[in-house]
Amino acid sequence: MTIEQTLQTRAGSKCELCTADANLSVFEVPPVDDAGADKCVLLCDTCKTQVQNPADADANHWRCLNDSMWNPEAAVQVVAWRQLTALQANGESWAQDMLDMLYLEDDVKVWAESGAGSSDDEDEVPAFDSNGAQLAAGDTVTLIKDLQVKGGGFTAKRGTAVRGISLTGNPEQIEGRVNGVRIVLLTKFLKKA
Repeated sequence: MTIEQTLQTRAGSKCELCTADANLSVFEVPPVDDAGADKCVLLCDTCKTQVQNPADADANHWRCLNDSMWNPEAAVQVVAWRQLTALQANGESWAQDMLDMLYLEDDVKVWAESGAGSSDDEDEVPAFDSNGAQLAAGDTVTLIKDLQVKGGGFTAKRGTAVRGISLTGNPEQIEGRVNGVRIVLLTKFLKKA
């Protein structure tokens, strides 16, 4: 059986991301050492075009990832994670909410991160906590000072743990959830846990 036939069977002849059933083709999820069905997904033209050209992405189309991110196939999970990460970077808060729910096995996460625009990461200025420890996306930090949250109507208390932080383009700021609200925090008031 060919890769396309295997994927057609696996996906029930539907796009593995949005479930469209027309104009389907095989997409190899980079980086690919050996092309096999487990390293490929079956995509419709719309999904394939937007995956290959993220600048042309229609954010509303990708709300379909709410269902497809739970697909048991690692290749589908990788593409979903990459698309959600790109959407979150473009300010789509709903994409961050989905990323917060999405769990990837360690090897799948490494695969997802390995093909996710590493050239942008090289240009990014690293962020450091109050003690000079470098911060990375997904780290847990602790507040070292009570902080009044503007617009939130509460005070983030000293000692509060902020899990799964996201880096911003500014090395002096990170994003994280405190009391269920996603806020921007200054790194000078944080300590890496």
